[in-house]
Amino acid sequence: MAVIEKDSIPFKIKRVYYLFDVPSDAYRGGHAHKKQVSLLIALSGSFEVVIKNGITEERIVLNKPDKGLLIPTGIWRELENFSSGSVCLVLASTEFEEAEYIRDYPEFLAFKGGK
Repeated sequence: MAVIEKDSIPFKIKRVYYLFDVPSDAYRGGHAHKKQVSLLIALSGSFEVVIKNGITEERIVLNKPDKGLLIPTGIWRELENFSSGSVCLVLASTEFEEAEYIRDYPEFLAFKGGK
């Protein structure tokens, strides 16, 4: 059993969504957020999260429903290598706002350099 309570994550949840039925060769993410903090949890199966801060890159496997990955503001994320039947739960600190996304990697690098 796993429990998510308001004091167990460092932000107020404004949006919850999940990815499912993602083909194993598919790619999701490919963006960063200007304001949003996210918590990703593999509810079922596994997938890899590639995170980039503009200088370094790290690859993290999520495969346990009682563990999550906290992604702070201004971090590029890519999700890939989904196992069959995987489900990725995302808890977000903001409601959806397209202008808050950075979907172009060179724009992301400029955003990071301008901070």
